[in-house]
Amino acid sequence: MNRRDFMTFVGVGWVASSLPVTIAACASQKNSHGWYTVGTVGDLDQTGQLLVTNSPVGPVLVIGTSKTNVVAVNPTCTHKGCTVEWKGDGKKLQCPCHGSEFESDGKVLKGPAKKPLQTYAAKIDGNSVVVSVS
Repeated sequence: MNRRDFMTFVGVGWVASSLPVTIAACASQKNSHGWYTVGTVGDLDQTGQLLVTNSPVGPVLVIGTSKTNVVAVNPTCTHKGCTVEWKGDGKKLQCPCHGSEFESDGKVLKGPAKKPLQTYAAKIDGNSVVVSVS
């Protein structure tokens, strides 16, 4: 075996052996329809909300409004960038920094924020909570 054949053999072997790992890593975050897994139903059931600061779509707060209905927003307040909190008893999102309030769908209820929170499509897929930016 000459040097060129050896290097080709090693290169092809390296690519072939790393391919399953690459495919598994990509499949665990996004399925074929643009939905990203951000947590499990068990995580959501514990408190009725799921805050993920470093999801594939960026920061996301998923709120379980019923056993089958979930909503998802970017929890970054549009006023000064603080992270809003879900107040389940009042059914609203509230900014702890300056008091802005938002509906569960991101619409502004009370300022000083003027822009709504960004929303995401969200759903339960088996045991996973998934979101999509489209």
